[in-house]
Amino acid sequence: MTATKQQIRVGHSPDPDDAFMFYALAQGAIDTGDYEFHHQLVDIETLNRRALSGELELTAVSLHGYAYLTDTYLLCNSGASMGDGYGPLVVAGKRLSAGELAEKTIAVPGTLTSAYLALRLYLQADFRHVVVPFDQILTATAQRSYQGQTVDAGLIIHEGQLTYSRHDLAMCVDLGQWWRDHTDLPLPLGANAIRKDLGPTAIGDISRLLKASIQYALQHRQAALEYALQYGRDLDHAQADKFVGMYVNDWTLDFGPRGRKAVRLLLQRGYEAGVIPQLVEPEFAG
Repeated sequence: MTATKQQIRVGHSPDPDDAFMFYALAQGAIDTGDYEFHHQLVDIETLNRRALSGELELTAVSLHGYAYLTDTYLLCNSGASMGDGYGPLVVAGKRLSAGELAEKTIAVPGTLTSAYLALRLYLQADFRHVVVPFDQILTATAQRSYQGQTVDAGLIIHEGQLTYSRHDLAMCVDLGQWWRDHTDLPLPLGANAIRKDLGPTAIGDISRLLKASIQYALQHRQAALEYALQYGRDLDHAQADKFVGMYVNDWTLDFGPRGRKAVRLLLQRGYEAGVIPQLVEPEFAG
């Protein structure tokens, strides 16, 4: 008699770095033991919102979004996306200063994204924004409009960080570089979160499988990269390889002490700026 495996619903973004990270789990390349993983690919802001109701057992979240999830989820030690001297960009038709951006309407990929939080911290103020699907922000910025609303600049995440110049747009600020200049730390952007009610045994098992998937992809880079390319909108092989290298690396295997420090500082700065309503002490699985 075959034992029934525990079903684990996994949410992650349809972009190359997440696809690379989950390659081994998605393709059955590693033994998952007592667990069966079912992957759901949706944009990160949707995942942030779905996590508010604890819908998925394992899900990618923004570190900003995690601030609202602490009753339900733990942060996995593996699976982080860190901007180590690079990160989300603000782009526009011409270069704009922080003061000028603060007076503009900016397309953002969601108000729970870490990119949005970082931009709030950079501008030291709230700003007019339009929420636009992340893969439409470059077009909206180039056209200066989205569904009848004015767009003066765009907050770019994912592969748009490498392709924005094709739209004749100029970079106003690299928020990952700005953050490191001011903190000497990487900018924590995304992580994987696991539901607390799974219990210690399942949390430990699933966390180890997540790390094993990342290790497998890094050890079988070309096969994992070929798989990831199907999600690399407008990226050629070299660009996809560069993008994956930016966000799947040693930081992804484990936050480490500096990574955990960066998470705490981002959440603290968000609270001090009035963006996050309460001071959050992050909890890590294991």
